Amino acid sequence: MDPGERRRLGGSDVQVTCFGFGGAPLGERFVRISNEAADAIIETAYGVGINYFDTAPQYGQGKSEARLGRVLQTKPRESYVLSTKVGHLYEPPADPAAFAIQLRGNGHHFAARSDYTRSGVMRSYEHSLLRLGLNRVDMLVIHDLDVTHHGSRDKVDFHFRELLEGGGWKALSELKRRGEIRAIGCGINQLGQIPEVLDNCDVDFFLVAMPYTLLDQGALDSELPLCQERGVSVVIGAVFASGILATGATDDASYGYGPAPPEVKAKVSAMEHVCAAHGVPLQAAALQFPMFHPAIAAIIPGAHDSAILRHNLENFQLPISPRLWHDLKAEGLIRPDAPVDRSQEK
Repeated sequence: MDPGERRRLGGSDVQVTCFGFGGAPLGERFVRISNEAADAIIETAYGVGINYFDTAPQYGQGKSEARLGRVLQTKPRESYVLSTKVGHLYEPPADPAAFAIQLRGNGHHFAARSDYTRSGVMRSYEHSLLRLGLNRVDMLVIHDLDVTHHGSRDKVDFHFRELLEGGGWKALSELKRRGEIRAIGCGINQLGQIPEVLDNCDVDFFLVAMPYTLLDQGALDSELPLCQERGVSVVIGAVFASGILATGATDDASYGYGPAPPEVKAKVSAMEHVCAAHGVPLQAAALQFPMFHPAIAAIIPGAHDSAILRHNLENFQLPISPRLWHDLKAEGLIRPDAPVDRSQEK
């Protein structure tokens, strides 16, 4: 596959390289990265022709944005497209010493609160521009409107009402109408929320973190067909299912941002055997699989060093025989209706 192939995001005028750059690792949730290493990762991505960069205030409480902006400031603005997110604000903690002790990860020491109102969206947008050191972004993404983040359906419903009735969606629409942003997205980690968003918001794309990977294809039932019907694109943000499709079925493998359960490890182990029979790394199959679906515009894997980024790019371009997809289906490891390389039909 060609990582530099460009695909349009929904009905917007934004075209992204189908292999984008996910900025979450720059926030150091799991792995500490020096500023020099962070700069090198971003420079590597830009240097190999990636034009799509994604970040969020949530990634290291602003650290990812600050790092990404520091490098992108040095590039011609028309040479890349940039997305960040709204929905959470970051402020000084009430007790800085206690916060420093309990802080998860190595990000900046700011406490989060969710706010999807007009005021919250506009403050988040303006704060992001300042952290990035840039005077515009191309896409704003509504972040984390699901139970995974907020903890209950009631809280999700509350924040969705904030977005619709508190002016958050209107603010995003006005920013796009004025040309300050070019596209609006919505980040979703779970099935079920996409239809409700589409019924109320004219988004250009969804950034989907888990429901469509080599390991899970639940989004084929209704979410992806609905996106196709509405002309809305999908970007895959967790192509490795948060870890296990990159590491394989190791003892400490991560799945869905937590420890992988035994049944998931067993399925991944079976996938590894099929891939090995074809001489294909599991990572290559995971990176390429989503791109066969016509609704998918891009994948945005992250990387905490330049070598991983280059390795992912190599795997994305690795030729894969259509027989691999056939055998994964024959073993019941991917769904029979999952779109794959059409050359197997010839």
